[in-house]
Amino acid sequence: MATGLPGHAVAMARNNIWANHRLLTACKALTTEEFAAPRTGFFPSLRATLNHILWVDLYYIDALHRDPTVLQRYHDPIPDFPDAVSLYDAQIASDRRLLAFCERQTEASLAEGLSLPRPNRTPPPSSVISILEHLFQHQTHHRGQAHAMLSGTGVKPPQLDEYFLAGEQHLRRDELLALGLEPS
Repeated sequence: MATGLPGHAVAMARNNIWANHRLLTACKALTTEEFAAPRTGFFPSLRATLNHILWVDLYYIDALHRDPTVLQRYHDPIPDFPDAVSLYDAQIASDRRLLAFCERQTEASLAEGLSLPRPNRTPPPSSVISILEHLFQHQTHHRGQAHAMLSGTGVKPPQLDEYFLAGEQHLRRDELLALGLEPS
């Protein structure tokens, strides 16, 4: 297992895939109507919130891979999966791509600068680790909103905060194995 910043990036990417698995698995119990129902949050529904997470992931992961066509994402429609069942596979595939990226990083590559192009500007470069930290924070922020929205349904929201502490490995073991990841 990697240590230092590379190890931290891998741990965050593993937490990310696990938390998305837990949240989307719970949301799979909702009907299409419940998934799209108006709710209080930054985005007006679970459907909009979780599709937004995926779109931002796709943009940032393309940028991290230095894809020269990354700005075309702004012209693509935001994914609009109508339910958690159809969204699940796309999100987990994106999460696997992010995890694979993190597993290839070194202290030096995480310190490299990278500009995240926007349609109307090119901001100054940020370090790759800063971009990853932002992406993980974005995920956590919107998953929290989705978690609160799920609380307003008949589906019990899953625990999403028992990933890092010693003694809690058994709480995630089976899910990590189901995702094809070694338990940590």
